[in-house]
Amino acid sequence: MDSPGCQGCHSASQCVNAKCGTHPALEGLQQNYYLQDAATGEYAGLYLWESQEALTAYRESELRASIAKAYQAEGEPRVEVYRVIKTLRDDRD
Repeated sequence: MDSPGCQGCHSASQCVNAKCGTHPALEGLQQNYYLQDAATGEYAGLYLWESQEALTAYRESELRASIAKAYQAEGEPRVEVYRVIKTLRDDRD
């Protein structure tokens, strides 16, 4: 894997650990959850952005362009965009 933050990684979980350091610097990223399907072993990322503009900037970034190759994905990652309509807790207080 020759993507930024993934040099020498041999598995998706190693790459997740390597990439963690690059995410705090992303403007507008409020939270990122790394997920793995217990049945299939497939990995997913759930990103929570503070605005549509922050999401758009990320989707146009070099980091986003490197994701499929970095995680050795077959084809382009599936991307779904949802709007948060209600939260359990308001952490802004």
